[in-house]
Amino acid sequence: MSAQVNREGTLAGRVAVVTGASRGIGEAIAVRLAMEGAKVVASARTVEAGEHKLSGSLSETVARIRDAGGEAYAVRCDLAIPEDRKGLIEQATERYGPVEILVNNAAVTYYFPVTEFPEKRYRLMMEVQVRAPFELAAMVVPPMADAGRGHIVYISSGAARHPQKPYRGGRGGTVYGMAKAAKERFSTGLASELYEQNIAVNAISPGLVRTPGTELHGLVNERNEAFQTPVESIAEAVRFIASSEPKEITGRVDSIQRFMKEFELKPVELIGS
Repeated sequence: MSAQVNREGTLAGRVAVVTGASRGIGEAIAVRLAMEGAKVVASARTVEAGEHKLSGSLSETVARIRDAGGEAYAVRCDLAIPEDRKGLIEQATERYGPVEILVNNAAVTYYFPVTEFPEKRYRLMMEVQVRAPFELAAMVVPPMADAGRGHIVYISSGAARHPQKPYRGGRGGTVYGMAKAAKERFSTGLASELYEQNIAVNAISPGLVRTPGTELHGLVNERNEAFQTPVESIAEAVRFIASSEPKEITGRVDSIQRFMKEFELKPVELIGS
């Protein structure tokens, strides 16, 4: 049977916000949640095709979901701008109701040695990858608490792990790793804070994934193809977390391989593939 939307699926009627949903991992997550019946608010800076040098746009993500019978709505949001962050949650709530699932996937990444890192780009990375997820959580937690349940998921990276000897130098990824490590520590702390309110908070590290972004930075190639993770795996892990009872899966920081193995999950075909 080909991939399809199940409006009576495990996430039927639940409202999900996915940041960075114009392409890559975020697009796959948005599509997978919609396949289980969620009402998906897809957010990114790129609304129409051709607005960014990378392929993919919110319009294409939303059309992919709607054409298959799912529900989706696009909200242009630059997470570096506080007003846009507030507007994202406000528009999601106005469109579908209180946010029940928040997936923090969006990232902006630059690679420079610390001694050469431009202040403007450093501040932008911290704003998008640390401050924005903090503020989005602060906005969605009160209605989640009122509803008695909720899920927040952070897409992290292996870059958050401490480098181990023998050191081989780097390609300027220290700031990126710092931002992802901050997100992981925030997610576990928030999970502890919100446990009694039945709100789950988890982080997934996707490993090496072929996306327009990783291709741009030269991170994926034929030599490491055997170690790459399909976007469908990350999407399935997020779907599984969002479908679980909040107190059963919370406070975790997992590599995608370990998570999929532990829960015996398999990636599924996505609509529009």
